Amino acid sequence: MDDEIRVDMRETTPEALVFYKNQRELLFRFNHAQPDTDEYEAAMKELFEDRIGEGSYVAAPITGAAFEDLYIGKGVFINTNLLAMARGRITIEDNVQIAANVQLLSNSHDPYDRQILTCRPVIIRKGAWIGAGATILSRVTIGKHAIVGAASVVTKNVPDYGVAVGNPAKVIKMLDSEKFKEDQR
Repeated sequence: MDDEIRVDMRETTPEALVFYKNQRELLFRFNHAQPDTDEYEAAMKELFEDRIGEGSYVAAPITGAAFEDLYIGKGVFINTNLLAMARGRITIEDNVQIAANVQLLSNSHDPYDRQILTCRPVIIRKGAWIGAGATILSRVTIGKHAIVGAASVVTKNVPDYGVAVGNPAKVIKMLDSEKFKEDQR
């Protein structure tokens, strides 16, 4: 089954243009609000609406597109400079840690018609840790409690408890699943 969605940017409706203009303005307000203030919390809630779980925190600045297709679970921490291209949908499950300067890219361009976006989901499973400067490409799932090393470029799925590093990232070892207390319940 191919989960690709194709979006022709030439067919963007006037309503969509207004929606994305408003989203960019909201993103600007979020990125320029004083952290840990009521203004910051309100902008974060407005940007992510009901798509961010309790106890989660996103550190500004962030950039990207299609934030309406970005879903963040409970207890997630996202450090500064996240690039989230979410047109193909990005799902970040509970208790994920994302370091600074990470890129989550659920969309790309058709190589023969660059006005066509090719969109596939990115999924980061519960308890995963994404190292600084890592890039996760579309159609990739990062498994439960997996680790992606700093500056890695992930082009293929990483299994539960896998540690992946490099460009392209390769799994170099597996973590001991018995050491994760929450999995013992």
